Amino acid sequence: MTMAPYLRLRQICLVAPQLAPVISDIAEIMGLVVCYQDGNVAKYGLENALLPVDTIMLEVVAPFKDGTTAGRFIEKTGGRGGYMAIFCCNDPDERGRNANALGVRTANVIDHAPYHGVQLHPRDCRAAFIEFNHTNGSDDILGAYPPAGPDWQKFIRKDVTQALTAVEMQSPDPQGLAGHWGRILGIAAEGAQLNLPNATFRFVKGASEIMSALEFRVTDVARVLSTAKARGLAVAGNEFLLGGVTFRVN
Repeated sequence: MTMAPYLRLRQICLVAPQLAPVISDIAEIMGLVVCYQDGNVAKYGLENALLPVDTIMLEVVAPFKDGTTAGRFIEKTGGRGGYMAIFCCNDPDERGRNANALGVRTANVIDHAPYHGVQLHPRDCRAAFIEFNHTNGSDDILGAYPPAGPDWQKFIRKDVTQALTAVEMQSPDPQGLAGHWGRILGIAAEGAQLNLPNATFRFVKGASEIMSALEFRVTDVARVLSTAKARGLAVAGNEFLLGGVTFRVN
């Protein structure tokens, strides 16, 4: 039996010079809980923590030694912009080959059975890394997902933050970047927007190509903003800067 193809946003990865206080700020302000810290990223000179936002993981990585890709990313961008957009699908290798045919190189293949991931080169993706992955038996969105630990589902909290609804990408040519990401992801761009089953990627005008903002649906906007202020973050309207990206709450 062949499975119908699917593609969902699985994880957004942010990068920070250190995990503290970014992780505790996210947890406190957004009412989220760390489900896992993955020892496997140490070989890349990184430490990480993941927090589930419903079924989408929010990960922060921080370099603990020199010469890491994440460290170079911070230097190049001044720490502004999200690092990686990770998608679960049934066919990561095929999607990787399709990307290669578009001139987008494969940067890394991760094979930790039952998990298999194909990471594409950020320079070719533009704006951020793209990764496609699949875990045997995890076609159910609440199924196994090893990068988030053995029981990530138990750490879902929805009393403050209900969902990560949109990812904002900035570019001097938003339409062009939307088309490029659409071709890599195999989704037709609708204007400067890509619609996945569980999130939207919106492309807006900006000076450089970065993942610029994350949008969240929350139960009480005022409460989230006042917690952000209490943590010492600068709040403007319904947004604040955290982990290199703008958190926008609705």
